[in-house]
Amino acid sequence: MPIDFFSERNKSTYNLRSVDDSWVEFVDNHFNLQNKRAVDIGCGGGIYSRALCDLGAEKVFGVDFSREILDSAREKSHSYTNLLFIEGGSDKIGLPSLSFDFVLQRALIHHLRDLSDTFREAFRLLSFDGIIMIQDRTPEDCSLPGSKEHLRGYFFELYPELLHKEIARRHDSEKVIEYLNDCGFTSIQEVKLWEIRKVYHTIDDLRIDLLSRTGRSILFELTDEQLFALTDYIITKSEFNANEPIIEMDRWTIWYAVKKEILE
Repeated sequence: MPIDFFSERNKSTYNLRSVDDSWVEFVDNHFNLQNKRAVDIGCGGGIYSRALCDLGAEKVFGVDFSREILDSAREKSHSYTNLLFIEGGSDKIGLPSLSFDFVLQRALIHHLRDLSDTFREAFRLLSFDGIIMIQDRTPEDCSLPGSKEHLRGYFFELYPELLHKEIARRHDSEKVIEYLNDCGFTSIQEVKLWEIRKVYHTIDDLRIDLLSRTGRSILFELTDEQLFALTDYIITKSEFNANEPIIEMDRWTIWYAVKKEILE
């Protein structure tokens, strides 16, 4: 069963992880957010909204369609006086046009069939020379084999039907670039980024994380019995060293592009 984003018990599901240093380094190296205005569309628990503040953004708006998740985001962000969360869909956000320097859409587009309205809304919000950054997994990213670091690959090795479902909701990079072009964005770039998803100190910590389905919507497709079998499968296949931490990583694709003013 897919995760219910409106459930009270799930409101903190995407608010418990920290932002990986590799992500912070990537954004810091590619975009100057000092004194800029940013909007995080599909912000979930707000961990990346807070990261944008930490990277120097003057004002950040986090936007999500789930009131329950936003309540959790506000609870965790009370010390960020320059961060405001608002409820709304990605295709219709009640914020002024030409008012932002940076738009982030992380782990958003796989929830959408058609990207046109969402990208057009981002284009509307951005000022000229503003930048959109999209981050998600492509079918290629999802199809990588399992390993000691890339545990997600084992999900699909044991349950190939999960891979079919995962790929079905993912967008090819070529289509993402096509949508961006059609909406008027220019200077489109694509890069791959490996992020540390989580570090587990013991095998038991990994087992608990998997069985709780923490932040893993695809695992809600499995029954409890299948999930127990998957946990045992991963631990057996990976042959973890009991004296070393388990460092789980995911590969993402990032696209970024610019809104340029069209001069007659």
